[in-house]
Amino acid sequence: MIESEFVAGYDPAAYERPALAVDLVLLGIRAGRLAALLLRRSQQPQAGLWALPGGFVGIAETLDAAAERVLRDKAGIGRARLEQLYTFGAVDRDPRMRIVSVAYLALLPEAAFAEALAGGAALTAATLVVPWAGEAGGPVSAVTEDGAPLALAFDHADILALAVKRLRGKLDYTDVGFALLPEHFTLRQLQDVHAAIRGAPLNKSAFRRRMRDRGWIAPTGAREAGTAFRPAELFRFDRSGQF
Repeated sequence: MIESEFVAGYDPAAYERPALAVDLVLLGIRAGRLAALLLRRSQQPQAGLWALPGGFVGIAETLDAAAERVLRDKAGIGRARLEQLYTFGAVDRDPRMRIVSVAYLALLPEAAFAEALAGGAALTAATLVVPWAGEAGGPVSAVTEDGAPLALAFDHADILALAVKRLRGKLDYTDVGFALLPEHFTLRQLQDVHAAIRGAPLNKSAFRRRMRDRGWIAPTGAREAGTAFRPAELFRFDRSGQF
C-alpha cells in the first residue's frame, strides 16, 4: 500500500484525541511587584474565578497564531513578544474534557501593561505572591492591589508558578529583565525590576557594579525628566554585551 492510499483510508476517529488550548502569562511590574493580567470567568466551568487569557486552538490554526489571536481578542494587546513556556497536560486539569494547554509567556513594560489595563478588555492586574526563594518552585497565589486574594481557575496557579521560576532562572544570563523596561531607563528602574522578579531586595552598589561589568547597559547621555530631585542618568540595553 502506498502512502496516498493509506492516508485516504485512514480513520481519524480511531483514537481519542484531547482538545488543544493556549494560555497566556502576561507579566509586568506594578507598584514594584511582579503582576499578571487576568480575566474573570463569566461562564462555567469555574465561573467567577480568575484565569489567564486563553482559548482553544482552531483545527487549521498554528499554536503561535492561536496565541496571537488570544492576545489580540481577549487581552486587547495588538503586539507582544510571545514565547512558549511549557505544555500542561494533566488528565484532570479541566472538568469538561481532556484539554492540553500550551502556555505562552510575554513580558510587558510598564507603559504597555498600563495600556492593556486601560483598554477595552476586562483585565485585572493581579499581584503575584511567591512564598519561595530563588528557583525552589512551589505554589503561587494572586491578590488585588489591596491584598484581597483572587481565586484562580483550573491549574493557572501552577502555570504562573512555572513562569516565575523560569523568569528567575533566566534573569542572570539573558536579557529577559530588560523586556520589562522602557527603551531608556535609570539604574534604579533596572534594579527594581530585578528585585521584583527575585522577590527580594538587592544591594545597590553590588548590583550596579555587576550590570556595568557585564556590559549589558550603555549610557544615553540623557537624564530623566519630571523629577523633583537630581535627575538620574538614563541607560539603554546594549545588545553588543556578552551573554
